[in-house]
Amino acid sequence: MLPLDQHFLKGSIPPLVTPFKNGAVDYDAYAGLVEFQCTHGSHGVLVNGTTSEPSSLTIDERNRLIDVAVEAASGRLTVVAATGSQSYAETEALTRHAASHKGVDCLLIVTPYYSRPPQRGIVEYYRQLNALHDKPWMIYHIPGRAAVDVKVDTVKEIDKTCPTFCGMKHASLDLGFVSDLFEEVNEDLRIFVGLEELSFPMMAVGACGLMNAVGNLNPRPLAEMCEAVWAGDLFRARRLHRQMFEVNKAVFYDINPIPMKYMMKRLGIIPANEHRLPLLPATPELEKRLDAVLERNGLLQ
Repeated sequence: MLPLDQHFLKGSIPPLVTPFKNGAVDYDAYAGLVEFQCTHGSHGVLVNGTTSEPSSLTIDERNRLIDVAVEAASGRLTVVAATGSQSYAETEALTRHAASHKGVDCLLIVTPYYSRPPQRGIVEYYRQLNALHDKPWMIYHIPGRAAVDVKVDTVKEIDKTCPTFCGMKHASLDLGFVSDLFEEVNEDLRIFVGLEELSFPMMAVGACGLMNAVGNLNPRPLAEMCEAVWAGDLFRARRLHRQMFEVNKAVFYDINPIPMKYMMKRLGIIPANEHRLPLLPATPELEKRLDAVLERNGLLQ
């Protein structure tokens, strides 16, 4: 595993949504989202994560979003680029582009989805990708969408085989898996929380930060929760987690990022909650439910 400075690659790094305008990616609005994260306390941004609807984006669009994020961040935030796909060829193209950027600090590569590869295939997939670059990189472990689990022994083999491997975004309810990774693989792994409901619990057992969609909406409490954990103030961290809990749940009232984009539009963070098929904007019924959540949590002025 690549040795990392303890001040690098940690904290709240929200996966940004992709704003669309009349069917096209709105790159100006995207740069504005990076600035929003800078001014509201986030420690970094994740480009082309699940929340960005990457399966509806072309390779060129995903690469351009990385360019825009790096330029907008201007060194003020950690920039993590998600470069995974269901296709090795596509992942290679995305990885080569992101790794060529000095302003990209780390890559996040999702397990190949749909194909449901064997564990040895996962190891070889990552080994070949690792050989393309010298950037720190992490596994994006999201078995609910990818339909494949990465076993602890597989991570152990990847850690031995891939020199710049440094951690994982873990989007699963299996909290014990995180402790197993620290115990059996490497206690210095950078583990990021990928599910809002486990934000505080996973950090309490050693996760270094959050990559949660809800950070698009209200970044500061998430950053403050991370900082409270680092300071050893677990009571404050727990209080912040509970403060956000209803909003965290609201993110999944429908498929992410449908609720998130509606709430962002409602709060004026993005101009429109436009999606690309097969996703569609929130229904009127969902809009009312989300409005109620925003009102109860004091987010609507």
